[in-house]
Amino acid sequence: MRWDNLVENPATAGETALFGTSAVTTRTFDTPEFRGITFHEVRARSILNRVPGASRMPFEWTVNPYRGCSHACVYCFARKTHSYLDLDTGLGFDSQIVVKINAPDLLRRQLASRQWHGAHVAMGTNVDCYQRAEGRYRLMPGIISALRDRANPFSILTKGTLILRDLDLLVQAAAVTDVGISVSVGFIDETLWRTVEPGTPAPERRLDVVRTLTDHGIGCGVLMAPVIPFLGDRPDQLRATVKAIAASGATSVTPLVLHLRPGAREWFMAWVAEHHPHLVRRYERLYAEGAYAPKWYQRRITRHVHELAAEFGIGPADRGMPRRIRTPEAAVEEAVAPTQLTLL
Repeated sequence: MRWDNLVENPATAGETALFGTSAVTTRTFDTPEFRGITFHEVRARSILNRVPGASRMPFEWTVNPYRGCSHACVYCFARKTHSYLDLDTGLGFDSQIVVKINAPDLLRRQLASRQWHGAHVAMGTNVDCYQRAEGRYRLMPGIISALRDRANPFSILTKGTLILRDLDLLVQAAAVTDVGISVSVGFIDETLWRTVEPGTPAPERRLDVVRTLTDHGIGCGVLMAPVIPFLGDRPDQLRATVKAIAASGATSVTPLVLHLRPGAREWFMAWVAEHHPHLVRRYERLYAEGAYAPKWYQRRITRHVHELAAEFGIGPADRGMPRRIRTPEAAVEEAVAPTQLTLL
């Protein structure tokens, strides 16, 4: 494996390495939930990562305590990042998990630096910070606490129900800064879920997370992602998904059509060839121009989902994203609008 001179963004290779070969400890655990998974424990040298300027993301900084993801989503765009470590982007991405064991302490030190000015920090934008490994390594409580103690705004995107373990910390953080939570639910079809997202909690369980967060005063949006062409985009499927999202109390629904970057594309197409061989040519045509579906297709899906959202009473994403929880004192000041935080 190639560990030396690794940086979070390969375009900046040559800058200070995140960790060196001598800092890696490899472990396996013979328990049912971790069987077949190898953990590479590292001591990172940096944890706040700047998003490349050319990125489409509306945030500048991320924290990623893990690399690789046991959710094993066949379409995951982050698969390519495993190749930077000379690790396989297929099964290796699902089972070779890099754990930055010093992430909480390192983040606390970096947030206290005079060079840090309290910018928004996004988490879960590469791999899920609430994947199964988090149940053992418990990095997120320290990370959230560090952000809370500095009143630093942040957001989390997850498919993991484990986020509810940290509910009290999230409530505390939301009382002092802007906190945005979004849960990813692209579809509720059980057969599709079991084959394309085999390591994730069921969609209904994720919507229970939305419901619980909302019940505790934390507005939670749903990233309806990915909408999978030919498998999850029928009008009745979209309707059922948006209806379930609305019933969960989500503050917004934001559709995102499947995109197939290098690394993910090869793995996903191999899955299609095995499970839906009749769709191979259709996918090749739809994604002939690159990683993204054609604009006309994206617009069609977005328009349909927004129409359904309006029908079921979910406001537009720009008005309904997670908001800072108001203190009891602020609650009586109705003339003061709470600050909104957009995640994606």
